[in-house]
Amino acid sequence: MGDEIRILSAIPVSVIAVIILFGLLVLIIPLFILGMIGAAFVRLGFSWISALVVILLMVFGSFVNIPVYHIRRTVIRLSSCDVSDHDLYLSHPSSSIWDIPVSCNLGGAVIPAGISAFLLYKAIPITGPSLAFSASAGIIIVAVITFFSTRIVRGVGIQVPLLIPGLTALLAGLILTGGTGLTAAVTAFVCGTIGTLSGGNIANLFRVRDVEIPQVSVGGSGTFGAVFICCILPALIA
Repeated sequence: MGDEIRILSAIPVSVIAVIILFGLLVLIIPLFILGMIGAAFVRLGFSWISALVVILLMVFGSFVNIPVYHIRRTVIRLSSCDVSDHDLYLSHPSSSIWDIPVSCNLGGAVIPAGISAFLLYKAIPITGPSLAFSASAGIIIVAVITFFSTRIVRGVGIQVPLLIPGLTALLAGLILTGGTGLTAAVTAFVCGTIGTLSGGNIANLFRVRDVEIPQVSVGGSGTFGAVFICCILPALIA
């Protein structure tokens, strides 16, 4: 009888311990990830405060889409009507105008592009004009590879692969600058973010005319994750 009482009294304690452990994991894991991302921006020359601000702006800015323009396309639909008693149908084409709204995502496009411009502005006087050449060549490389690896899913939108742009940018930064350091990191950051947006979204705008998708967000859903990784990986070679 005593053993049963001890077992039953231990059960609530175990449940409480599991709940506390789960709560700690829920709090610690995001803070750990946030610390890693913040460290990445710090290695690129940001202070901890500015790095935290940039990260929060990108995350919350990912929910903000700035309208830019509309892609107008003509949709031809076929309608059928009876013409005889022998189940023969005659199709009459009808056309309608369908606008695809195109927007620019604040957290996935505007802020990363602004950071890229800021890094170039700060780094070129230190490293010299060769950085501009390396970044331009890297943008072309990343844009081409991202363009051919991006898929357009009917009814969903543009889907940029998560890791390919970032890994391509990382290799481009190493190869074009001949090693690691500030020049390589800035090159990887710039060609990763701008190349992903250019090849993954902007260059694919002409393809969405033939696919029924609700909207296009440059740097938004389907692209934000790839751009965000392009902002973090350069810290590995800084």
